[in-house]
Amino acid sequence: MIVSHEWLKQFVPHARSAQDIGDALSRHCVTLDNIERLGAELASFVVALVVDAARHPNSDHLWVTKVDDGSGTLLEVVCGAPNVVAGTKYPFARTGTVMPGGLKIEKRKIRGETSNGMLCSSRELGLGQEHDGILALDTDAAPGTPLLDVLPIADARLDLDVLPNRPDLLSHVGVAREIAAILGLPMSTRPSEIAPPAVGVPVHSAPVSASGTQATVRIDDADSCTRYVAAVISGVQVGPSPDWLRQRLESIGQRTISNVVDATNYVLHGLGQPVHAFDLAKLSGQRIVVRPTVEGEALVTLDGTSRPLAAGTTVICDGERPVALAGVMGGLDSEVTESTTDVLLEVAVFAPRFVRRVRRAVNLSTDASYRFERGVDAGSTLEVARTAASLIAQVAGGQVVELIDVGGPTPAPRAVTVRPSRVARVLGIAVAPSVIRHHLEALGCTIVDDAHGLVVTPPTWRHDLLIEVDLIEEVARLVGFDTLPDELRPFRPGNAPDHPLHLAGRRVRDLLVGLGLAETRPMPFTSTGDEFTPRVRNPLADDEPFLRASILDTLARRAEYNLTRMQGNLRLFEVGNVFLSSADRLPREEVRVGALIMGGRRPAHFTEPQPPAFDRWDAKTIAERILAAAFPGLGATLAAGAMPSIWTLVVDGIGEVGRVEAVALDRPVWASEAFGIEVTLGVMPSADVAAPRAHDHGGAPVGQAVSASSAFRFKVLPTTPSAEIDLSLLVPESVAAATVEQALRAAGGELLEQVSLFDEFRGAGVPEGHRSLGWRLTFRHPERTLRDKEIEGRRARLLDLLDRELGIRPRAS
Repeated sequence: MIVSHEWLKQFVPHARSAQDIGDALSRHCVTLDNIERLGAELASFVVALVVDAARHPNSDHLWVTKVDDGSGTLLEVVCGAPNVVAGTKYPFARTGTVMPGGLKIEKRKIRGETSNGMLCSSRELGLGQEHDGILALDTDAAPGTPLLDVLPIADARLDLDVLPNRPDLLSHVGVAREIAAILGLPMSTRPSEIAPPAVGVPVHSAPVSASGTQATVRIDDADSCTRYVAAVISGVQVGPSPDWLRQRLESIGQRTISNVVDATNYVLHGLGQPVHAFDLAKLSGQRIVVRPTVEGEALVTLDGTSRPLAAGTTVICDGERPVALAGVMGGLDSEVTESTTDVLLEVAVFAPRFVRRVRRAVNLSTDASYRFERGVDAGSTLEVARTAASLIAQVAGGQVVELIDVGGPTPAPRAVTVRPSRVARVLGIAVAPSVIRHHLEALGCTIVDDAHGLVVTPPTWRHDLLIEVDLIEEVARLVGFDTLPDELRPFRPGNAPDHPLHLAGRRVRDLLVGLGLAETRPMPFTSTGDEFTPRVRNPLADDEPFLRASILDTLARRAEYNLTRMQGNLRLFEVGNVFLSSADRLPREEVRVGALIMGGRRPAHFTEPQPPAFDRWDAKTIAERILAAAFPGLGATLAAGAMPSIWTLVVDGIGEVGRVEAVALDRPVWASEAFGIEVTLGVMPSADVAAPRAHDHGGAPVGQAVSASSAFRFKVLPTTPSAEIDLSLLVPESVAAATVEQALRAAGGELLEQVSLFDEFRGAGVPEGHRSLGWRLTFRHPERTLRDKEIEGRRARLLDLLDRELGIRPRAS
């Protein structure tokens, strides 16, 4: 979306730079992609006064002038314009100035006379096509004043990346609303350069059809057009637009056409409402009818292209024929020309899906269709019609005769309750209800206090504010995302509880970190294994091809790595997975916690240069702490076990959970003894391995099994090509599509891979009480390519079965 900075000032006056406005929008609303400075190439031009003008001695069409450019020295300038007059001020390019076309002005002799600069025309400045004479300036500015201070041509185009959910930003008034809300500035929805709407204009209203003194409007397709307002302006004189209107459109890259058409484009880009002007005299019967097309109709659009229209396309018609594509483009036969004196102005609300259908049907995208497809403000239709009609009368003369308003009332947006407590929970900071109210009211919302919070009714132009969190997001962006805390807060993103295994692992991890152990995060692969150990077919490292069966195996390798570097004081732990082999099913995957301790029990200190080493009683204490954290309330105890185990862990009488034993590792003679703890927290569910059942005390003990929650199927990817056939079937209305699919799958055989419904049609060529359904069937043989005869044979059998059992026949092409 391209917006003009100067145009925005018409809605929300301010003194901020275009860069400041763009930055504010990027921080709070919409991304600023680029800023293009308009008139920047004229920054070096100044106002100059022609003090004297005399004929060139060596030419009959040149002038030799004395020019005051404010430098204190009169400059001699040769000029070829016939309208140069002494005592008049003109734009002046000094020597060294680069013209908009790239030409650099240099001091040079022309027919023997020296010229020290150039007096400029509109065309040379890039301000128009007029080249018959230089541009006279009606100004009191002193010579030497920058030209941009005299001509209101300096502007900036802001290129905004407007997302589909914010169609209200596809206009200057929409962007101005955001600026006013962000910066706390006052705003006017009607620019001061537009005359106020005429008072006393009669309005003829009806739900379906209404007639005025000059025209009649009828809506035959209320689904595609919910409201249609026609404004009749008589006595207009079509011609060039005034400078201010032309400048507004050129500031956003639009070309000027005529005063009437330019006025409609001003409303489109300024107010966000697409409007269209018809020549009333060219409308048969002075009628407007909104209806779907019938077979065989066509329309020549404003671009001169004849477009055949498919039946059912929403169009605007007069008393005889289509004159416009609804929400897309008008017709050539009813366009406004220089001979037009009476105008019917269309201001309508078209349903987005119907406009999208029309646009795709004719392959034509316009500024109007872009806005209608995303939604326009249905609540301001009549107000926009008044403003647009008044603007046409302002720039083209004439009088607003009447307004014809057809359609139902615009439904009010649904009110949403915003709870300050919920705002604080989502944003992480408390926002006062008064601040919430202030920001939402700045966006145009109406608010009523309620026992549960604030009852907010969004404005009609905000289609995206549907639920509470939408309004909380509005509060967040106006408060400023950069003011919100970036640390993690203890709030859950949802209501689903954490899995018991995750909770147990988190408790154990917090415990061991608090005891001074360092956590490792290795891969679950090992170099030790036998024919019963699960082996990876494509290991990450050739020297570690096995899935580990013990976490202590991995911790021992980490300990050896440290010992080879003379680091003997180790406190390591890991919470990870191990894999136990099974002869007839997938490996059993368990979640375990393992810890390895060796070396000094405490860091060395001058009071204790050689602290005592860890022993088995330290390992026993850590094991008991792990059990208490992993299985709270289960009465976990340690019982004496056989060697090499030192103790066996017993949990509430359920059975063996893990062992505390001396760790087998390559330990140098100078290193102290190592002790390890390994406890199974639970079993990971897989295709055919039992999953743990949640314990009454909140843990996930081993030994309690339930069936797996889901099963996984593994299939080899196909290597043979598939064969597809399409069936277009005439299906009775009484037969469900699911019934047809079930019959196709049952009769398709083992080679039928996929059945998909891709089309449904009702209309010409389809018998009454039937519909045409298009099915695509995909066949594939696992070992070879299917032959055409096989495919045709299956097609014939399927059609025969459908005819016999369901009364379904193929549709003739």
